Amino acid sequence: MSGGAAASALGLRSGSYGSLPAAVGGSGGAGGVRKAGARGWALRGEKERLQLLHRALRLVGRRRAGVLLLLAVASAAVFCSLFAVVKDDSSSISIVNNYEVPNAIQKSVYPSTTRPLMMSGDQYSSVVNKIELPNRIHLSYANFTHPCEGFSVPPTLVDKKRTGPRPCPVCYVSVDQAFALMPPEASPSPVLKNLNYISEDGIVANLSSQGSGFGGHPSLEQRNKSFDISESMTVHCGFVRGKKPGQGTGFDIKDDDLLEMEQCRELVVASAIFGNYDMIQHPRNISEFSKANACFYMFVDEETEAYVKNSSSLYSNNKVGLWRLVVVRNLPYEDPRRTGKIPKLLLHRLFPNVRFSVWIDAKLELIADPYLLLERFLWRKNATFAISRHYKRFDVFEEAEANKAAGKYDNASIDYQIEFYRNEGLSHYSPAKFPITSDVPEGCVIIREHIPITNLFTCLWFNEVDRFTSRDQISFSTVRDKIKARVGWMPEMFLDCERRNFVVQAYHRELLEQMIASGRRPPSTTDAPPSRKLRPGSRKAPPSKKPSVKRKKEKKSSSRRRVPKPVAAGMGAM
Repeated sequence: MSGGAAASALGLRSGSYGSLPAAVGGSGGAGGVRKAGARGWALRGEKERLQLLHRALRLVGRRRAGVLLLLAVASAAVFCSLFAVVKDDSSSISIVNNYEVPNAIQKSVYPSTTRPLMMSGDQYSSVVNKIELPNRIHLSYANFTHPCEGFSVPPTLVDKKRTGPRPCPVCYVSVDQAFALMPPEASPSPVLKNLNYISEDGIVANLSSQGSGFGGHPSLEQRNKSFDISESMTVHCGFVRGKKPGQGTGFDIKDDDLLEMEQCRELVVASAIFGNYDMIQHPRNISEFSKANACFYMFVDEETEAYVKNSSSLYSNNKVGLWRLVVVRNLPYEDPRRTGKIPKLLLHRLFPNVRFSVWIDAKLELIADPYLLLERFLWRKNATFAISRHYKRFDVFEEAEANKAAGKYDNASIDYQIEFYRNEGLSHYSPAKFPITSDVPEGCVIIREHIPITNLFTCLWFNEVDRFTSRDQISFSTVRDKIKARVGWMPEMFLDCERRNFVVQAYHRELLEQMIASGRRPPSTTDAPPSRKLRPGSRKAPPSKKPSVKRKKEKKSSSRRRVPKPVAAGMGAM
């Protein structure tokens, strides 16, 4: 294996953490990652084969048999060399698939999961929705020596020229191995086995309570009762009106789109743009297997759809690259950021038959295969919900002050929410909360399995966003801690630098337009983030100062929402 391939095995980024020997120590034992010197052994093996070839030719002379022998041995040597070294030229992450695992994995071919295909006239083929993988190989972590065993994130190198958050190495397996390691059955859900959702079609909700019509205006009593977890529960979880999510509920979706969404069975990668605030980011390094088996959905409003149609050359038949665009009408909120929380937290209601989901905020570009993320952050950790923690802040009170200082939301509403949680027992974060490592997530990426307990968590998290402010970082720990206190379950929180390994943050559309207006060089493609390259003849990179664009604060209330005066927690229904 070449040095580059060995670095690929660890998911090392080029130029970020130095050479491979400096980042990883120890020997490459059985089941471990091979050292970078493997290529030297490969070259010495080539020399030995050539010496054997030379001796053989001396024995047979310069006859035709010698020529045939030369061709045969040379072809075999070239063929073996091609499969001895595997290199991925991706500049973001590298993945090799020649670990010491059973040969059957490397030789197996997984057929595509059958899913409906777009036909003429928006008609769909009546293919079978069942996942049929007759040659599928299953691996168990119990009897499998994981190639990333023993890997640890090396310490960050000090770089005075590069401060702030940075990506760090992440060890991935191959896509074939990730797929083989997928649990054959759903993970167990602690205590909760059956989760249903409140539907109030034809029933007038209590408008004196907080929240919105979309969320059903749950009373404080109903809100508190939803945290009393039992084997069977019925809770508010958006979409309280209409026949089913997307039909007459607010956040309405065409029947053809809903039909295809129901056909998505195994994995959905989802994002959303409302208010035409972001550019569509196209996933990179996606395997052909994932392109055939995973669903990629981008939810947009009519304003964003019109912009995409007029600006993207990749738009065709409601698709832009891998993304299938779903136009949402009759939005339940005036604030696009609050509307974006619906697909972010309620994917299990929009995709009722999906096992796993990966949510990516629209400002992010996915640069790793989604099956690798499932293996790395869920299956390998025996987790069902994974989210990265904030790179800088761990305390909810600090997060609230930062939101107020940045004008992210109305300050009085933030103060009301924090005071409400304080009365319920919210305290400052400290190491004493371990194994909880942070109270503040960086919520732009969510990786989860759709089981009752994770669905309940996101339902109740959404209810807090609907009741209070749309700043979901503020309400995350309250919902987590209440569920953990009752059933012992909580989300897995990974390092922010690990998140930055598989996503790249791009510029918002307004920033891009200001860059163009000010004469700065725009990105090379319409929908891709700008790259920071050296100008010809310059020694330093151009300044990266962003134009000052501040998003308008969300209004404290609107015609679709009612926020009552603050009251102490537990003082009756609202």
